[in-house]
Amino acid sequence: MSDTAVHSQEPQLLEVSIGPQHPSTHGVFRMNVVLDGETIVKLKPVMGYLHRNHEQLAENMSYLASMPYTDRLDYICSMTNNFAYAMAVEKLAGIDVPERAQYIRVLMAELTRLINHTLLVGFLLNDLGAFFTPTLYAFREREKILDFFEATAGSRMMCNYFRFGGVKADLPAGGMEQVKEIVKNYSRFLDEFERLLTSNEILRSRCQNVGILSKELAVNASITGPILRASGVNYDIRKVDKYSIYDRFEFKVPLGKVGDVYDRYYVRILEMRESIKILQQLLKQMPEKGEILSAKGAAAAKSPRMWKPPAGDAYGRIESPKGELGFYLVSDGSPKPYRYHVRPPSFINITILEDMCLGQKVADAIVILGSVDIVLGEVDR
Repeated sequence: MSDTAVHSQEPQLLEVSIGPQHPSTHGVFRMNVVLDGETIVKLKPVMGYLHRNHEQLAENMSYLASMPYTDRLDYICSMTNNFAYAMAVEKLAGIDVPERAQYIRVLMAELTRLINHTLLVGFLLNDLGAFFTPTLYAFREREKILDFFEATAGSRMMCNYFRFGGVKADLPAGGMEQVKEIVKNYSRFLDEFERLLTSNEILRSRCQNVGILSKELAVNASITGPILRASGVNYDIRKVDKYSIYDRFEFKVPLGKVGDVYDRYYVRILEMRESIKILQQLLKQMPEKGEILSAKGAAAAKSPRMWKPPAGDAYGRIESPKGELGFYLVSDGSPKPYRYHVRPPSFINITILEDMCLGQKVADAIVILGSVDIVLGEVDR
């Protein structure tokens, strides 16, 4: 057999660069993909286009000055970003949080979870190329929560609302009624969303048995959040750590069975229903009056440039909508952190993108990426 004939039988691989401006990559992100026909045989995520030196900046400013910077890590979830950072500083400095402030924090965190998961589902259908309607529905519901955030924090997205030892402002007049209306209508919206999506033939055919993530790989790769639970691993930091006042609420931890894109979609739907249950309980339990900032917290906020936590280190973490969000702080007793490190769920979760995409079609890679739910501000920092 001639050399030419032998050469013609070798697989013809094609290298394709998707991004960094591809409209379905959820930010300035790039995937270098090697294809055999339309089948993925290799995939390398390329990031760093949005690097902003977040950690180094934080090590050169006061502790409180970093709070608005945490908003920018995940611009969809600024409230939960604030939550994790505030907890880390409070743990480092031994600052307590008043009862009413704890309830307000959980209120904001669960409303943020609703925002994140609703948008994820809408964008996932857009990534599928199916239809744009779910995205419009998602933005419609998001607006109602953002209106409440704006009335409370003064900003819709970059809220800068949490403070060490509490929050910066109490709920506005009529705020509780606004939340009650949001919670009352959200179950009805989810029913509407599911009628449109859950049994939809396009969604099922494109998502079931696509991008499967095994339990073993998920655990070994330190994956957290809805992606981990979609693979059947029962791990939720709200249950494990019982931080803040989460031990006062009854809620389930939804789990998937297969660990595919469809399970990652449906776990988020179920998590939104559990968030609604938490909010319903919270509205009944929340004290009508009370302090929103502790004495130690007020002292730290009064002169933030001079405030010095004791020397030591602390790690504060929460169950953010995307997974475990943690802040590791080291204090040398000065007004600035000696070391400030972020454990971002988006960055950790994206590390198994190739494993989920190998053997899949190139069109499926966009859908798999969408089901991971990353935000590049958090990936690159």
